Amino acid sequence: MVPLGEEAPDAALRHTHWRKRVSLSSAGDAIEQFLETAGFERAPWLVVAFALGIAAWFVLPNPIQWVVAIAAGVCFALLAAALWRGREGRNRLLWSCVCVGLLFAAGICTIWLRSEVVGAPGIAQPLSGRFDGRVLERIEQPAQDRVRLVIAMRHPEDREPIKIRVNVPSEFDREHFRESALVRFDARLMPPAPPMLPGGYNFSRTAWFEGLSATGSSTGEIELLEAGERQDLLSKAQRSLSGHVTSRLDGAPGAIAAAFASGDRGAIPSADEDAMRDAGLTHLLSISGLHVSAVIAATYLLAIRLLALWPWLTLRVRLPVLAAAVAALAGIGYTLLTGAQVPTVRSCVAAMLVLGALAMGRDALSMRMVAVAAFFVLLLWPESLVGPSFQMSFAAVITIVALHGAAPVRRFLSPREEAWWRRMARAAFMLLVTGLVIEIALMPIVLFHFHRAGVYGALANVVAIPLVTFVSMPLIALALLLDIIGAGAPIWWLAGKSLDLLLAIAHFTAGQPGAVKLMPQMGLATFGLFLIGGLWIALWQGRARLYGFVPVVGAIVMLLTTPVPDLLISGDGRHVGITLDGERLLVLRESRSDYARDNLMELAGVEGEPTTVEDWPDAECSIDFCVLTLTRAGRDWHVLMGRSRNRVPERALAAACERADIVVSDRWLPRSCQPRWLKADRRLLEETGGLAIILDGPRLESVAASQGQHGWWSGQGRD
Repeated sequence: MVPLGEEAPDAALRHTHWRKRVSLSSAGDAIEQFLETAGFERAPWLVVAFALGIAAWFVLPNPIQWVVAIAAGVCFALLAAALWRGREGRNRLLWSCVCVGLLFAAGICTIWLRSEVVGAPGIAQPLSGRFDGRVLERIEQPAQDRVRLVIAMRHPEDREPIKIRVNVPSEFDREHFRESALVRFDARLMPPAPPMLPGGYNFSRTAWFEGLSATGSSTGEIELLEAGERQDLLSKAQRSLSGHVTSRLDGAPGAIAAAFASGDRGAIPSADEDAMRDAGLTHLLSISGLHVSAVIAATYLLAIRLLALWPWLTLRVRLPVLAAAVAALAGIGYTLLTGAQVPTVRSCVAAMLVLGALAMGRDALSMRMVAVAAFFVLLLWPESLVGPSFQMSFAAVITIVALHGAAPVRRFLSPREEAWWRRMARAAFMLLVTGLVIEIALMPIVLFHFHRAGVYGALANVVAIPLVTFVSMPLIALALLLDIIGAGAPIWWLAGKSLDLLLAIAHFTAGQPGAVKLMPQMGLATFGLFLIGGLWIALWQGRARLYGFVPVVGAIVMLLTTPVPDLLISGDGRHVGITLDGERLLVLRESRSDYARDNLMELAGVEGEPTTVEDWPDAECSIDFCVLTLTRAGRDWHVLMGRSRNRVPERALAAACERADIVVSDRWLPRSCQPRWLKADRRLLEETGGLAIILDGPRLESVAASQGQHGWWSGQGRD
């Protein structure tokens, strides 16, 4: 009952329930105002929500949490609909919240379903013997003096069909080992390897989604049991084109030209590939958005110019639509010819959207177009979200769209009356700025996945990208066209010189002091802050963008304060890396594998060649063990590392373990071995995988902690 003289609305507002409704209403008004002034565009953020759902599935460890996350997304959507139902002026906020919740849940369901459908568990243990199988794919790698065969076979124990990948040395290779051929081979097969160390490359996850159950190498001659009855026309055309290009151009230029024409990178020498990587130019070797866009753009411009010469057609057909159709066919053909890999398909889809926009007279490159392309890729290949290819390509495109959509940049590039050289100077300056901004945007992604980045990549790309786009690729296309009449030799010579220049740029850039920066493992939280800040800066407009620098600055602080691990222990216990003063790396044993050494160096952030423990003056080594004392955080840590599998008296081993803080071994140690802090023997490492140890704390990070109960980890026989 309302007291006399008191207004009914005032009395109602004193009730807690109504005060909450007023508070929510005010919050809703504030959010609506922010969305209106910040240039809110719904499509990109909905794709971000879908991607967050996919990412949540990878981060959350078990099915119970996946179900809870799905329920949370649906409940958020229902709550948003209940709170703002029937309120005028809230449609933007209402439908955005509803769609965000539903798409987040849909992202988890999509990747979960994809994993269940295509995932292939690895074999339980290594296998050696003679196997029969049918070739599914042939991958030529002459630079590594081998061929890779993807083979379908039956597991020798349970007879279940599995897919494996076998490296065949060139001496055992034969021309008739082609698709659909039935072969008999001797090989040693291994389960797909999990990350060697925390933060390392997760091949087991890649193999899971590719359907690979094992990898290995042939150990003898391969016998052909049945010739292939069918020919993969695309693979045959790809190999034929690659062979033709390398026959016209020798050496590394020919190998790179073959990569541009057919997507075949197998012949590129390792030294040149390393130089391209350290110079930040590796993306030029992979058929991606740059190459597909160049082919489609050249075809579109050529088609619309030639079609304009036909007056009858010009008067009856919209030339942009017809030219877009011709360019689309060229882009699809180039995508199929170069192998139709996920990055190429992704780039082709994006280019198709751009062509559609051109045909309809709309803005050819916008955030909405990028969002549609990203959603299409994530819907078909949701696992690509966690790979560097997806992240780098879309980060680059988003950066370009956001930069050129900013008001200051639009004003700077707007047409005006000026001399041609000033117009060219502005374009060149903008190209340099775009390269620098892209390099900055990609730096966190590169450091997170590869733990190294080319410092001068932006400068190298400013020259290399126009060189490849406007010189090398058109010359290669023209040379192939003239080869039809046998007149391509002069053009091939010019193309070779342009590729020689590209390699010279790569080697010069990579050879400069400080050209490559190694960085220890970037934490997932740090990487997440970089992504949140980058997306916020890119997707909002006006002053609202500035809020995105808050998480970016936080991520930079976290990155700079990330400690370097003191000890790195591989999952098999054979490889141990010890950092000294952040500049030197000690290793337990020299490895014949560059993979093990590179992993230790990259995750320790050390560039110089490692030194073996037995060569270090402060270490004591015998045939069986090495002992080293490390001083960290004001105390001494005694580390005992096993070197051999020789029989050691148990009492002597127990006494040595008792004097040590940390014991590392690649074999099982008896229970009597009790160090003061950690016993990293085979029993523990089979559960944890590789370890990274920071003695200031101390703190321990394991591979298992980041894997959860996903199929690729449980498929290794671990819980």
